Amino acid sequence: MSDVVDSKSSLKATVPQKPSPLSKTMNKEEEPADLHIPDNYVSHVLKTTKSLPPITWSNLLNEIQWISFTAIFAFPIIGLIGASYVSLRRETLAWSIIYYFMTGLGITAGYHRLWAHRAYNAPLSTQYVLACLGAGSVQGSIKWWSRGHRAHHRYTDTELDPYNAHKGFWYAHIGWMLVKPRRKPGVADVSDLSRNPVVKWQHKHYITLLLTMAFLVPTLVAHFGWGDAKGGFVYAGVLRLVFVHHFPMDFRNAIKWYQYDPTKWTIWVLSKFGLASHLKVFPDNEVRKGQLTMQLKRLKETQDSLHWPSDSNDLPVVNWETFQKQSAKRPLVLIAGFIHDVSGFVEEHPGGAHLINKYIGKDATTAFFGGVYDHSNAAHNLLAMKRVGILNGGHPHALDDKAVPPGSRLKIARYTELNSSASYSSSTAWSDGDD
Repeated sequence: MSDVVDSKSSLKATVPQKPSPLSKTMNKEEEPADLHIPDNYVSHVLKTTKSLPPITWSNLLNEIQWISFTAIFAFPIIGLIGASYVSLRRETLAWSIIYYFMTGLGITAGYHRLWAHRAYNAPLSTQYVLACLGAGSVQGSIKWWSRGHRAHHRYTDTELDPYNAHKGFWYAHIGWMLVKPRRKPGVADVSDLSRNPVVKWQHKHYITLLLTMAFLVPTLVAHFGWGDAKGGFVYAGVLRLVFVHHFPMDFRNAIKWYQYDPTKWTIWVLSKFGLASHLKVFPDNEVRKGQLTMQLKRLKETQDSLHWPSDSNDLPVVNWETFQKQSAKRPLVLIAGFIHDVSGFVEEHPGGAHLINKYIGKDATTAFFGGVYDHSNAAHNLLAMKRVGILNGGHPHALDDKAVPPGSRLKIARYTELNSSASYSSSTAWSDGDD
């Protein structure tokens, strides 16, 4: 890792910073890590620091993080070997599942929502329990885990994100633990955790806590509970780890009461017994905005995949004489100021071909909109797809809602598209020279 330039030290060397009044009253450990970074921190780091060279087959062995690599692959192997010699008892299976959820809560309720996101407060007793359970999940100390997670949220999917999803699904979920990062993660402040006595205690004694909570506790419980120490070690200890993540600043993951989120309910129950407090809830209005945004994105994708009528600004404007001449060559019908080419549809018309033939070269607006038959929304949408031109002087009809087919009356547009011309506004184009 010596080849990775330390972005924080580089910044201090290249960007002079005036000392903050806060720094005068804090020791080095208490001072926020991002106190002196410049406004253009991300672009500055990417521009002034070098990343490690890409991982190739020739340098792969030197770039593997052997501690995490060994842990990730050793547990399944050891567990499977142990399972081939130790039979699984029902009591041990139940205990393995229970302990899986207990240690998982150490990560979800502790590492993630309490310490990384500060989504609620907890007394020291609750913190010590969560710190111990989190150590049993073998995912690093609170301080280390939270620092990486805060950097992930701060620099999401950028080069400074330790779990950058743009590098692929597998890298974002497990690859980042297997190989050395190509660049030092972005600055993330954990000074609040540096002052927390529970976090400091766990960080100092992490290896001891890991061995105790990950292997010794599940083994002893099974041993003294029903005389199955070996099963406790293999199943509740080793194999459990094989199976052993969200508005930020929200103690909930699932928003609705009926959605699966055991961590939310655990924190809620703890709060009722005074073991958690100040549960932070993201404003419901903002949550609904986020949900609506995702729904609109999906609808926009569907909308963009469909074929829509030609924009009125893209259609030629012709006079009545040209419309008559063209109608003699092909079946053209005028409706709501728009000229429609109904070739290929005359014989398919549900009301009979004679009704369309009757209005070729004529204005059928009144007949289409209830004079003869009040056509459905589907018929209106289909008609709009057959637009080929606009009649000069006839397009003012387009100012009423009959000019806009039902399928186009409500459309999703990006904010950059809102200032562009409306799809059915009057056109200034003129192309009356073609016969």
